[in-house]
Amino acid sequence: MKLPYSWLQELIPQLPPAPDLEPILASMGLPLEEIEEVPAPAEGVLLAAVTAAEPIEGTALTRLSLDVGPYGPRTIASGAPNAVGLPAGTMVALVTPGTRLGDTEYGVRQMQGVESWGMAASARELGIGESGAGLMLFPAGTAAPGTPMRGVWQADSVIDVEVTPNRADVLSVLGLARDLAAFLRLDLVSPQNGPQPHGEGEIRVSLPPRGVTIERDPSRKIRFGCDHFAARTVSGVQNGPSPLWMQRRLTLSGMRPIDLIVDASNYVMLELGQPTALYDRRDVADSQIVVSFGLRQGEAVRDLLGNEHTVGPEDLLIRDGGEVHIPTVMEAFATAGQPKQGQGVLGIAGIVGGDHGHVRADTADVVIESAHFDPVLLRRTSTRLGLKTDAVYRYERGVDPLLAPRGADRVAGLLAEYGGGSPHPGATVVGTPELPGPIEATGGQIRALLGMEVGTDEMADILTRLGCRVERDGDGLTVTPPSWRVDMSIWQDLAEEVARLHGYGDLPETLPNLRVHESNLGAGQESAARTTLRRALSGLGFQEVVTYTFTSDEEAGKARTEAPGVRLRNPLTADRTGMRTALYPSLLKAAQAHPKGERVLIFEIGRVFPAQGERERLGLLMRGPLAANTYQPGVAGSFSAFRGLVEALASSLGASLDIRQLRGDAVPPALHPGIAGEVVWNGESVGWLGALHPEIAGEFGLKGDTFMMEAALPLPGRTWTFRDPSRAPAAWRDLAVIAPQEVSYGEIAALLRREAGELLESVEPFDVYVGAPIPEGQRSVAVRLVFRGQRTLTDAEVDPVMDRLIGAVRAQGWSIREK
Repeated sequence: MKLPYSWLQELIPQLPPAPDLEPILASMGLPLEEIEEVPAPAEGVLLAAVTAAEPIEGTALTRLSLDVGPYGPRTIASGAPNAVGLPAGTMVALVTPGTRLGDTEYGVRQMQGVESWGMAASARELGIGESGAGLMLFPAGTAAPGTPMRGVWQADSVIDVEVTPNRADVLSVLGLARDLAAFLRLDLVSPQNGPQPHGEGEIRVSLPPRGVTIERDPSRKIRFGCDHFAARTVSGVQNGPSPLWMQRRLTLSGMRPIDLIVDASNYVMLELGQPTALYDRRDVADSQIVVSFGLRQGEAVRDLLGNEHTVGPEDLLIRDGGEVHIPTVMEAFATAGQPKQGQGVLGIAGIVGGDHGHVRADTADVVIESAHFDPVLLRRTSTRLGLKTDAVYRYERGVDPLLAPRGADRVAGLLAEYGGGSPHPGATVVGTPELPGPIEATGGQIRALLGMEVGTDEMADILTRLGCRVERDGDGLTVTPPSWRVDMSIWQDLAEEVARLHGYGDLPETLPNLRVHESNLGAGQESAARTTLRRALSGLGFQEVVTYTFTSDEEAGKARTEAPGVRLRNPLTADRTGMRTALYPSLLKAAQAHPKGERVLIFEIGRVFPAQGERERLGLLMRGPLAANTYQPGVAGSFSAFRGLVEALASSLGASLDIRQLRGDAVPPALHPGIAGEVVWNGESVGWLGALHPEIAGEFGLKGDTFMMEAALPLPGRTWTFRDPSRAPAAWRDLAVIAPQEVSYGEIAALLRREAGELLESVEPFDVYVGAPIPEGQRSVAVRLVFRGQRTLTDAEVDPVMDRLIGAVRAQGWSIREK
């Protein structure tokens, strides 16, 4: 939330300097994102009054005749859209010749036959705001023509406060000033109130009943659609540019000034925290506003920008009092699936105004809406419709339930003072808002929770400064939070506020008193196993990544993995609509961020959500050169290098690893059909590894070899046994097996281990040969067999084992290479 320091200082005259606020706000739990110093406009920028605005024939430019005071009458040519038809007296920000803004120095130019004396500027061009949509316009009489703008638009500091979702009470200048004043024990100057109403207003208001059941789901009930609504009318408003001081505050707060009616509404939202909506009185039929849920599923509502939104019985709408046709059952059946245009819809409650009723250039009589809506209901509607406005940002976090009448009064006062409007003396206020109830606590409870000594008297003083009503009974406290603290509902909330204002820095540092219960024994084993796994992978050169668990159907399709079955009800973005079913798409996206040709070795330990249920998995990815300038061709980034890393991981964890080749339908869709293997860890199949399928690599823009592995966690352990190492020498035998080329080495090794018995210590391949005299379609795989016993083995003991192995090989239809 951005606010100018000068605005905050107006409410707290003794406020410390802006740079000193950073540690103060941080200690209050409201850290600053930044403090931005915004300069005043350059010296050569003057306020000039428009005397005439005429289109330049055959162009999109407007000829502005200006009164620049001491500089006399001048003309400029402007292409800004809001320069067309400017009424006489309107003031603009004029950059005079010889003035430099950034790298540009402005002078006198001939434009379409008009001598343009400088330039009328936007806020962005002046470097004082973000808006570049049009000229800065100010009301007639803002200042004498020729007045330097820096004299009325001073430099300022803009503080950007990070507000947590539970602190809706500080989403305004008043709210932040109120909290600062309580923390610093300073006096607070409340903002000016609007004209106080007397009697009933002109507008009748009807609210929906409480506890409304949503038609599509009888189990879902809304606590209230709207429990407090205030409406006031103002007649004879002369709409136009808002006063300079208001534009300055809006601009520094990151909002674009539009006109007085819109700006007054936005200003009150920033000042008090109460969103308001203003309607053209001509469109409020029968002088009545009806707050109701959508009449039917598929009702279409057009907003003030012309966009259509489909709403239903779960969405709250603001309607006028005109007759609305509710379809019969037969009519609804006949038009099923066809959007229905909402009749008399003034807006989607608390979210966006409607095309019907919106303020127009000739609007003079306005109806002010200021209300309190159900935050959960608005959050659901805004998320489903994809509409996130400044009003929703406040409503969904919790606006003060009692603030609505004050907000309407304040807007009415601004329109009267600066737009010449006449507020109706009465106001319509309906509804009974829900307020925070009393909270019971004791000083002992709060001290025990915080672990520090704070007197009960100090607790009562802190809570009173925050606006609470506190009643004491010895050590007991009965605390009624103010209406704006909707986040305070239990005694632990009181303890948090006491700690915050007493000072988090005074919390003592103590070691927790841990008692190990027998039910917790071994609870840390899984965490310890993950830590060991992370350390082993880091030691091999892998870097851990933590990626989103969210994905989309499109991403799953590109990666050829299972589509997300668990859907997000309120997705953050359109490309994060479901929970991922595999880790490797996340790793592929992470690899995209690395420059081409750079080595990538990454891993992730994370959760996936396939159809079988939530699982934890390990994912590895290797891309690019593993080793540079190696003497062995192909080892820099080959599958053999990746497999070697996985084998080294198993070795460092004391596990047995077997990689079994996958063929045909057994190959995962993500892998290259010819470079895919099953990972067998300590005798159990846990996942797969191999080369990324070239088509998927193309989809993700990953040219070159990319190798991956994905395995289920926790990795299976092994039963550890101990026996004394043998001091006897080993007996070696070599055996060359001739088998079809599609038979993997893993299958050959598994057969030899199974048939050899306990004497076999290891099997290692040392030669693979294809060619004469080996038959076509076959290959020779030579292995070295190491036998060892507790004493020196004799040929009489080893030869029978070799005969058994040769027999097993031939039983498979394979043969033995004799030479």
